[in-house]
Amino acid sequence: MNTLNSVGSQIRKLREDAQMPLRKLASLLDIDQSTLSKIERDERRANIQLLEEVAKIFSVHKKSLLVNFYSDLISYEIEDEKEYSEILKVAEAKIEYKRTIKSKS
Repeated sequence: MNTLNSVGSQIRKLREDAQMPLRKLASLLDIDQSTLSKIERDERRANIQLLEEVAKIFSVHKKSLLVNFYSDLISYEIEDEKEYSEILKVAEAKIEYKRTIKSKS
């Protein structure tokens, strides 16, 4: 799976590879067909629960969906910042620090 694709594109590819109509996946996810279409076109964001269901339906690890989901969120937020690389490095360091603190608790 190309990690540069959005999570919406990833869902569409999973569905198309399985030769599943949009209406069927929407039904399995218990959402409106137009909502799923918007998610696949990146006009609407999926949520974590929906990604978990997609992973189950297509028997894939939810990790790749989550990586795309969060990378979409982060890239959207900082794509216009000149210092995006430094922002990501500092954020990674903060996450590691917080995990260290939590593991000591």
